[in-house]
Amino acid sequence: EFLANASTTKILTCIVTLENCNLEEVVSISANAASQPRVKMGIKEGEQYSLKDMVYGLMLESYNDCAVAIAEHVAGDTIKFAEMLNQKAVEIGCKDTYFITPNGLDAEDENGFHHTTAEDLCRIMAYCTWESPMKDLFLEITQTRNYASFVNRNAFLNQMDGVLTGKTGFTNKAGYCYVAAMEVNGERYCIALLACGWPNNKNYKWKDARTLFEYGMETYDIQHVKVNVLEQSIKIGGYVEHAEFSKMNQDGVLKLQAEENTYQLLMRQDEKIESEIVLYTDVQLPIQAGTPMGVCNLYLDDVLIDRVPLKASENVHIWGWKEIFYTIFYQFLTFSL
Repeated sequence: EFLANASTTKILTCIVTLENCNLEEVVSISANAASQPRVKMGIKEGEQYSLKDMVYGLMLESYNDCAVAIAEHVAGDTIKFAEMLNQKAVEIGCKDTYFITPNGLDAEDENGFHHTTAEDLCRIMAYCTWESPMKDLFLEITQTRNYASFVNRNAFLNQMDGVLTGKTGFTNKAGYCYVAAMEVNGERYCIALLACGWPNNKNYKWKDARTLFEYGMETYDIQHVKVNVLEQSIKIGGYVEHAEFSKMNQDGVLKLQAEENTYQLLMRQDEKIESEIVLYTDVQLPIQAGTPMGVCNLYLDDVLIDRVPLKASENVHIWGWKEIFYTIFYQFLTFSL
């Protein structure tokens, strides 16, 4: 079920900004940004600030006016910035996310209302924490306790060992929300809470976050999943030669190799990985060792969780009359000697 998610939206606003701008850039404040509702920094139309100050205000204090000022600086206006957010959400793998505002304030248009799911929100947090090229800067910002007059409002940073980052949120429609990431002994966890109580139940989210993280650590552990594709082969039409010039394989069978043979995944003991090999159909000769030839899709409970690239393990050359003549001539000389 998708729900309004309030200021947890700002983690995606932050990472899109970091991936597209330099924090030393100067942000000019518009009337629209200055008119945003609480919680806000109180910026005024015509003022200028560094993008760095705006981003810290966004993530530590969750200022709504900073979010709009950032969106207008990055994309020109909030509509174009929302398009950037939704495009990034799709790239990450989100399936039921639609953002309209950069700050997560409730909004609705002809395509629906501002929303996500707990699963999609965890995907976004995992991307921000471990996958984005700007992940280190994202963590540096969101782990900062104090910056200028700003105070980090993510109280959970101090409540459990291993918690790396998190973001709170609240609107009347969304209720209290929270998303966070943790890493313990090499195991990575993300949790998301939507509609986790309304006033006067502001602290429900902290107890529920702890419960979810503890459940994850008790139930899941790292398992080594072997990708059995080394014997997979692909037919290639015509006469081909493998790595050694004197060796000819008239069946045209080329063995493939996985980019990595063993993957580490966080799983329950009773879960099983299923694999599906998909070979490309438009591969042309000649082929160099390492050429992409397909993928091995890994499924957990019928959900695609990873794609393992498959590559050619050997060189494959085109055999014309010239190559055949030289090969026969070479073999004749070798036999004569």
